[in-house]
Amino acid sequence: MMVSRKQKKVWRYVEEGSLLKLKSYLRKHKDVGMNFSQGKRQRSLLHLSCSQGDDAILRLLLKHGADPLQRDRNEDTPLHLAAKRACKYGKRDYDDLVIPLRKHCPAALDAPNKAGVTPLDLLQGLNFGQRRSEEGDSPQHTDPEQKWREKLFGECQDEFFETFGQYDDDFLLDDKDEEDFGDWAERIRREYAAKQQARAQRDAAFHCRKRKHREQAEEEERRCRELHSRLEREHREYLERAVRKEDETKRGKKRRYEERCAETFSKSTSSGVETSSMLGYDDIPWPSPRGSLDEMLAVMLHGADRSDIPTFRKLLRQQQALWHPDKFSQRCGGRLLERDRQKILDTVTALSQELNRLAQSLR
Repeated sequence: MMVSRKQKKVWRYVEEGSLLKLKSYLRKHKDVGMNFSQGKRQRSLLHLSCSQGDDAILRLLLKHGADPLQRDRNEDTPLHLAAKRACKYGKRDYDDLVIPLRKHCPAALDAPNKAGVTPLDLLQGLNFGQRRSEEGDSPQHTDPEQKWREKLFGECQDEFFETFGQYDDDFLLDDKDEEDFGDWAERIRREYAAKQQARAQRDAAFHCRKRKHREQAEEEERRCRELHSRLEREHREYLERAVRKEDETKRGKKRRYEERCAETFSKSTSSGVETSSMLGYDDIPWPSPRGSLDEMLAVMLHGADRSDIPTFRKLLRQQQALWHPDKFSQRCGGRLLERDRQKILDTVTALSQELNRLAQSLR
């Protein structure tokens, strides 16, 4: 049979001898089954209380329905164990254990175990007044006054165990002995040392957290510096790449411009030129076909060192001669398509004027 959690708790209270806890628990949980057994010996709560010699718990268990005839693995009843303790320890265990069980269940005296031994057989060698009455001695051999006192004592004992701890709390507080000055001083010293130790631990933990936060802040600052430095380096590299790319683009435009100029202006300007060699606006080798005048000048003069004025002026004269309106008309005027002629000449004039203005600024 499975033992429930509540039954395990009752077993623990009996095993610990916690009378008040057991009484309070049984008062709250009246549905707990008392007749269960556990362990290798298959003993019940009454077996456990008898083996421990706890008469108060024994009476409480009997009151709550524990079965005195329940048997263990050797078919011993709780009265067998009580009788054995009485034989071993004497009259006190007889009064505390045997008498309550005998009064609650007289039939337990004649219950045999696996070996055929009854509790009455175990009690044969005892010489207590109670034992003689159990063996059936005649009334004339018993003192009536002694019998009445024993009965009164038994009733008082039963009443005591019935009411003991009824209004107490659910736990038992251990009585504390009064402490003398030395004990008080030692207790104060221990408490002070414990407080000092706790304060030292708190301070150590605080400094540890503070140091950890400082290290984390320093690490975060270092990472920020590294990130900032990396971003700055990448930005410089990006700008350098952009400058190089722009320079390469301008060099490419200038190279194509020079190649187209050489190809276009070197052709013959005779009057017998075929229509296929006629020049429209897009056929003119502009420095920047879709760009402004400033962009055209930038392509023309790319790579020139303006601080070297003689060299820069020489380059500027070459471009002035190339784009002078009269010279351009002599060179290409007969090859211009009529639909684009005026637009071409206007652009050439504007480009020549910009070159002249730039040449004048060098004087």
